[in-house]
Amino acid sequence: TTEGETRPLPQPFFVIATQNPSHQIGTFPLPESQLDRFLMRLELGYPDAQAERALLNGIDRRALLADLKPHIGPDNLLHMQNEVQQVHAAPALLDYLQVLLNHTRQSPDFAHGLSPRAGLALLQGARAWAYTDGRKMVLPEDLQAVLPAVVAHRLAAAGTNSSQASGAQLAEQLLQQVAIP
Repeated sequence: TTEGETRPLPQPFFVIATQNPSHQIGTFPLPESQLDRFLMRLELGYPDAQAERALLNGIDRRALLADLKPHIGPDNLLHMQNEVQQVHAAPALLDYLQVLLNHTRQSPDFAHGLSPRAGLALLQGARAWAYTDGRKMVLPEDLQAVLPAVVAHRLAAAGTNSSQASGAQLAEQLLQQVAIP
């Protein structure tokens, strides 16, 4: 493109972001409406002692970017994303997904229910999980596998439980409370 001209981004477009711990200066929690726009939230935690030592002994991590080689190109990525969209979700699986969503909306345990966007994210994540497992259909176990990463940042406990239960604990509670139909 010429200077000042922008090229449209391929669809779908994803952003990977990092977040500092909430106790650091200048870090504030995002509003619920913004959190709902993130497909997943993954917490990596701290490296183990051996990995941390390798970081401390190694060269500056930013310098390694110059040697970073892509494993797939943009066309392959788009092709894989299109294949994920073709992974079949049976009506019974969609029933299970809707039961999970509705449970959060009706249960007094949750401050607010999961949005339709959360349902779409769960389905997309489950399709991708099935695809990476080499299957062309989504199983309930795929939904269960991605549910914590997809909904933990979207869930809050209601009432007096709000300061005690984390989103990950609420996601686990949801899986325990809702049986596969």
